[in-house]
Amino acid sequence: MSDLTDPWPAACHCGAVRFTVRLRGGLSSARCCTCSYCRMRGAVAVSAPLDGITFEAGEDNLTLYQFNTKTAKHYFCKTCGMYTHHQRRSNPNEYGVNAACLDGVSPFDFAEVVVNDGVNHPSDPGAGSNRAGVLRFVPEGQA
Repeated sequence: MSDLTDPWPAACHCGAVRFTVRLRGGLSSARCCTCSYCRMRGAVAVSAPLDGITFEAGEDNLTLYQFNTKTAKHYFCKTCGMYTHHQRRSNPNEYGVNAACLDGVSPFDFAEVVVNDGVNHPSDPGAGSNRAGVLRFVPEGQA
């Protein structure tokens, strides 16, 4: 039995890049990272296999950013600058997909998001535990 969701519609902010994604583990795969890039980006990512993304429009409107080891591949819409997805360094056979690009999903829908230690990346020699902590969102009046 597959652990993949049905295709989920997704798009960048301006709609120039539209795609469907089949998530591995659904929204429960949500996580963030402490590496320098992810700290600045601040997105919540969910997991998809490399064959889990199908572009409906605008694949040619994506641009690529890589840094440090150049293993991870981060993709953005050239028009609006929205990060849509990245091929992971921790698992190059998997994409991290910006949860906010998923139709009907907001990063504020997650009560807790696991934060991975990207400063001491699991691929680096001598790296320890991959978990750095948990990010929590508590709506006003529910604290």
